[in-house]
Amino acid sequence: MRLHRTFGSMRIRLLVLLLLMLAGSFGLISHKIYSDSVHEVRELFDAQLSQTARLLMGLIRHDLSSNERRDLQAVLDEALMLQDARNPENLLGHEYEGKLAFQMLDDDGELLFQSASAPPGLLEEMIEQLGLAPPNADQSRRERLAQLARYLIGYHSLSIGEHRWRVFVLHDSRDYHWVLAGEREDVRGELIGKIARRSLQPLLIGLPAVGLLLWLAVGWGLSPLQRMAHAIRGRAPDNLAPLVFPPLPNELEPMAAALNRLLLQVNQLLDQEKRFIADAAHELRTPLAVLRIHAQNALEAADAGDRSEALRQLTGAVDRATRVVTQLLTLARLDPSSAHLSMGDLDLLAFLRGELAELTPLALDRQQDLVLDANESGDYRLIADAPSLGILLQNLVSNAVQYTPKGGCIQVQLIAEQQALVMRVQDSGPGVPAELRERLFERFFRLGEGLGAGLGLSIVLRVVELHQGSISLEDSPLGGLQVTVRLPKRLHP
Repeated sequence: MRLHRTFGSMRIRLLVLLLLMLAGSFGLISHKIYSDSVHEVRELFDAQLSQTARLLMGLIRHDLSSNERRDLQAVLDEALMLQDARNPENLLGHEYEGKLAFQMLDDDGELLFQSASAPPGLLEEMIEQLGLAPPNADQSRRERLAQLARYLIGYHSLSIGEHRWRVFVLHDSRDYHWVLAGEREDVRGELIGKIARRSLQPLLIGLPAVGLLLWLAVGWGLSPLQRMAHAIRGRAPDNLAPLVFPPLPNELEPMAAALNRLLLQVNQLLDQEKRFIADAAHELRTPLAVLRIHAQNALEAADAGDRSEALRQLTGAVDRATRVVTQLLTLARLDPSSAHLSMGDLDLLAFLRGELAELTPLALDRQQDLVLDANESGDYRLIADAPSLGILLQNLVSNAVQYTPKGGCIQVQLIAEQQALVMRVQDSGPGVPAELRERLFERFFRLGEGLGAGLGLSIVLRVVELHQGSISLEDSPLGGLQVTVRLPKRLHP
């Protein structure tokens, strides 16, 4: 759990990711620097071997006497021991100075002089390890060495005794000298490794410093997000006002806008719930009181006839309360802020036939005629939400049935236009005065006595709005009210 919380921190995750990327980059760079440094230092040491061999060849002549050679040997030994013979404690040189060994031979391969650190038989070992055949009986050593000169001159890596040696061979054909200058690979490798490692120290020291700077930089970069979180945590639960932040980076602007949009939607949802509760409390108060009165009358009825009448009225009151609750729930479900319609292709004529078949018993119960008038050859296809259109038709037809007297007529017309479909519901009822028609769309407004809550046309208007249509009220040719609904065949995005 602690590990999950640790890596749940955006700051730590960013820092770990950046450090891993940085460490990988530093590793590749370090490997490249180390390889190049080792190569260049090896080349430098090889150049020093060549320079030393050429310097020795230039200093030493072939015709030196034995005493002169002995004196020169002593001088070279003293120089290579890195100390002054007259003052042994006065060390000279540098720690990166190579530990050189050298030999000088004549053309016969006889040793003229050498440094104290030079391994014996260096030339013979070289010939053997290179796989070069020794001179035969018909050849002198000088002839054989002259024959092998092209193989011997240059750089060689040899194993002599317990150590590896790097040797440079030079032949002077004028003074008939062979000069061999070499260094032990272990001593040389130690110096090379030390030089290369020191070239990496700035990178190794810089990585923790860069990590600290990254920690501070990531913290500074995430500070607007922390301020936003602090502002959100400081809000009271009932405060749904839009959040106001100081200037935010471009990456956080969409988040702030999304949060404020969510707060607005929650606020609208709460307002809708409050409105629904207020509407329900307003509309159910009277039906519940009436139910209580009818129930009390049934309990207190003196004879069976009065009791039956009270129960009949109680049943009617229950039906009215049920209708009120149904309309309230329908109105809440069709609120624009919460409506989620499933739009699809719909054949409105076939749909009306099916819906009217289910509503026909309501008209027959009141001895009314329910008629569908449509041209069968028309194109009645549109994009719509079938359930909500069913609610629209149910409300229009049930209202017409309710306000049309017994024996009346209700007619549903469907007309196909080029861009829209027009549906008219006409009845032969008493009609509605022109000055009151607009008020029919108000919630809880109704004419006369009815079983509803005055929400029928409010629900119809909501469905029409969701389908980007229009609705109007006129006088019906049948004598009552005509409701005209115009629905576009294609919705605008």
